[in-house]
Amino acid sequence: MIRISNLKLGIDEDISSLKDLVIKKLKIKEKDLIKYNIYKESIDARRRGKIDFVYTVDAQVNNEDKILKSKVKDVVKVKQATYIGVEIGTEKLNNRPIIIGSGPAGLFAALLLAQKGYNPLLLERGLDVDNRTNDINNFWNNRKFKNNSNVQFGEGGAGTFSDGKLTTRIKDIRCRKVLEELVNFGSPDEILYSHKPHVGTDILKGVVKNIRNEIIRLGGEVKFDSKVTDVIVENQEIKAVVINETETIESEAVILAIGHSARDTYKMLHKRGVRIIQKPFAIGARIEHPQELINKSQYKEFYNHPRLGAADYRLIEHTSNARTAYTFCMCPGGSVIASASNEFEVVTNGMSEHARDKANANSAFLVNVLPEDFGSEDPLAGVHFQEKYEKLAYELGGKNYNAPAQLVGDFLNDKVTTSLGSVEPSYKPGVEFVDLRECLPEFVTTTMKEALVSLDNKLHGFAMHDAVLTGVETRSSAPIRIVRDEETLESANTKNLYPCGEGAGYAGGIVTAAVDGIKCAEKIIMKYSNL
Repeated sequence: MIRISNLKLGIDEDISSLKDLVIKKLKIKEKDLIKYNIYKESIDARRRGKIDFVYTVDAQVNNEDKILKSKVKDVVKVKQATYIGVEIGTEKLNNRPIIIGSGPAGLFAALLLAQKGYNPLLLERGLDVDNRTNDINNFWNNRKFKNNSNVQFGEGGAGTFSDGKLTTRIKDIRCRKVLEELVNFGSPDEILYSHKPHVGTDILKGVVKNIRNEIIRLGGEVKFDSKVTDVIVENQEIKAVVINETETIESEAVILAIGHSARDTYKMLHKRGVRIIQKPFAIGARIEHPQELINKSQYKEFYNHPRLGAADYRLIEHTSNARTAYTFCMCPGGSVIASASNEFEVVTNGMSEHARDKANANSAFLVNVLPEDFGSEDPLAGVHFQEKYEKLAYELGGKNYNAPAQLVGDFLNDKVTTSLGSVEPSYKPGVEFVDLRECLPEFVTTTMKEALVSLDNKLHGFAMHDAVLTGVETRSSAPIRIVRDEETLESANTKNLYPCGEGAGYAGGIVTAAVDGIKCAEKIIMKYSNL
């Protein structure tokens, strides 16, 4: 198999022309092209008046060696196209592996272990995705919050109620396995090659359910409403977990994939002596614009072309106070959603369906927070920092889960908004106009103000007066790291406990979390026999 990159088609050229480009590039006859498939598709909109689709293609051809020896530009041999896996170990496993948490890290760890015959037990503190969806809708529409069934907790983790973005910067063949498995379980084929793949929350709900059913079919077990309330540690080695304070289950291989919002679990682990350290993260608000404005800014006269869909953006600004403001988890054609995981707190996030066809675009607009900002050496000080501002947001919003909000123009001029402009906030249950300086640190709002003005030069309209800021966004990543050994991936001071994914501080999105879950599962597979 060879890989051909930098193949360009104009926006109005048919995708079928790609075959001709491959043949021309390789200087071969049509009969010598056995098969080809798109490995990556991206959009080049850098030149005014022209937009190209740029492709990387994997091809199987006759006389491959001859083509490679000719050293055609942008043509290389594919070193490894598929995930191979690891060899099974020999040590006896007395109890089945336990995975705590069913987000991307936990799901993919459990899936791989099930595929290899280890009959894992997957424990989820929340509910299955169908009941979870009902509970979330009840919260958004009727303000009825459930501690164990919300945007953060439940089958599929926080990523299930998001844009389902699958972009990642890591170069790891396991990423391909993640994408291929997602397609196997119901995601669209396009995620295998799209430069910025996403699934959408509407499709993800079915995908995570299909993965769960496969884990069960292969001999695994999935238990919902099963919160791990304690761990049994002897001689710095995990022996068992306790579920709902009543049921103890022994295991010598426990993957900890709890997500970035399991604060009570963090506290329990810290109490049990598991090594935890502070970690930087970021906080801010969601910024919401008309999607059409973003489309026009990014695509100019092509903004309504049917092949392009909703445009996105990614912005970063280093400000004069040595802070960094940036956009994160941008959701084209999506909604700002209520994402609290505890009562009496307000947290925002973003979500899109696969079509990305809602009127507004939204993104987290964040400022970096450092451990020295926490004001304490406590390993959980970052958690307390988050909680402080989430509780302030709840108070300012009216103590009814409304979110504090302010128009960008008013935010820049320190004025409380009195009426909406051209952007209707999508957050449910609703918003309350406030001065966001009252629920965010001063260094955050100062940085946001300076960055808004600068970033408007990069994305025209970003600082439009009527854009809406909805606070607070605090869960971009975990504020702690559960320290692990770099070689074994076990906790640095608790053997057989494998901290994993976003919640442990080792991932930053759906794909990276899933890859980390696979890595932890591989360590168990390499050590233990499945007999």
